[in-house]
Amino acid sequence: MPDVRLASPQGKWILLTTVLGSSMALLDSTVVNVALPRIGRDLDADLAALQWTVNAYMVTLAGLILLGGALGDRFGRRKVFVVGVLWFATASLLCGIAPNAGVLIAARALQGVGGALLTPGSLALIQASFHPDDRGRAVGLWSGFGGIGAAVGPFLGGWLVDGPGWRWVFLINVPLAVVCAPIAVRHVPESDGGQQATGRFDVLGAVLGALALALVTYALIEAGGGSPVVAVAAVAGLAAAVAFVAVEKHREHPMMPLDVFASRQFTAVNVVTLCVYAAFGGFFFLAALQLQVAVGWSALAAGTALLPTTAMMLLLSARSGELGDRIGPRIPLTVGPLLCATGMLLMTRVGPGASYLTDVLPALLVLGLGMVTLVAPLTATVLAAVDTARAGLASGINNAAARAAGLVAVAALPLLVGMGPEAYREPDAFNEAFQQAMVLCAGVLVVGSALAFATVRRPAPGCRRPECRTHGSVAVPPLEAETELEPGTGRKGGVSRETPPPPPPPGPRMPGT
Repeated sequence: MPDVRLASPQGKWILLTTVLGSSMALLDSTVVNVALPRIGRDLDADLAALQWTVNAYMVTLAGLILLGGALGDRFGRRKVFVVGVLWFATASLLCGIAPNAGVLIAARALQGVGGALLTPGSLALIQASFHPDDRGRAVGLWSGFGGIGAAVGPFLGGWLVDGPGWRWVFLINVPLAVVCAPIAVRHVPESDGGQQATGRFDVLGAVLGALALALVTYALIEAGGGSPVVAVAAVAGLAAAVAFVAVEKHREHPMMPLDVFASRQFTAVNVVTLCVYAAFGGFFFLAALQLQVAVGWSALAAGTALLPTTAMMLLLSARSGELGDRIGPRIPLTVGPLLCATGMLLMTRVGPGASYLTDVLPALLVLGLGMVTLVAPLTATVLAAVDTARAGLASGINNAAARAAGLVAVAALPLLVGMGPEAYREPDAFNEAFQQAMVLCAGVLVVGSALAFATVRRPAPGCRRPECRTHGSVAVPPLEAETELEPGTGRKGGVSRETPPPPPPPGPRMPGT
């Protein structure tokens, strides 16, 4: 049993290491959107290249994140975490020195691979290192500091873009890694999944999943050109998706066991997740562009303007989770998306000459309130919908679904609203398309709200509760970890407010690995 105490020097080093590692990925997810207009101008890139700058990272991250957790269970969580940190930093360096858009996009894809290794590893190290009495507090501090990093991201990104330049949005990861990796090697104990880390890796499933996402994304981004290659990519992407399902159905140790979707509640909440995070992904991609291209603000002003949503998530998500525990998830998952839809409709008032106090801030406050209302109950409902032994799997699938929804939205929205390759260089045209995009995003959120109202029910008493009660990321729901046997009971343990946390589990992983 791990016995590191949070108050000990080693405990503080472990917490610092995991916060630095997760902050690299969180910062990257929030700062890049702010830098897109400047990247486009400096590299003479069209809108499709900017879409790929976001989506190349998301494709590899969403496709490989479950595999990343499994590698840590097998080969050692500290080892895989350190590899992920160094990989992420090396890819970030390539992004920072990229001479053209093609190199930047390739480096972003490599960056996503590093993110898939370090993202689940951060939480897994905490779960596997700290004494059971300190683990809940350690997870709370980790998620809270990570949320602060996410909140600072847009402001920091804007400052870097307007100051040293957009390349420092990526290069800033290098010194973070130089600090993080040696601390991890020196102060973090190694751990693995022991007897649970057996079986074969589902590499084929991971490759097919990532390939399906990449091909469908390519088809959506390039569809405006009318090339026959686009049709071929679309068909190939759908074929890869079908092959992925077939492989997962018949594989002995699948990355995503399909029987988990036998739970109607789990399936329904993941469909709601797709709707909600598709709207969020499209919004945060286009909003940063709108504030700079159409409104005419600097990158710093645009990044700072988006802070309220993340700040509200950071400050109020824990209380939202407690409210969801008391009244059940159905109302929050119905009302939350409707509030978000209202916020996005209010964003249609944001255009040339917009005022921050009267136009932008009210929209973001309503949007933030909606996000606070729905995110924590959504995570709790996902965990409650499956057996406690599969909590890590359920959380990983939900997290990957949110990322996949966001990247598809970034690919599809410009196509649906008629944004041309040079749209971000034409303020009036971009503004008109942005208004249409906000209406579409609001419509998707309304669909998600209706689905939640029709399908979500109160979980059974005593089900597992999320450990990550504080949440600051606007891009994805938080990852959770699996639980081990409760001492002396032979049962899988859950986390709730009424019972002490179970012994430290392995991190988010694939069954059978």
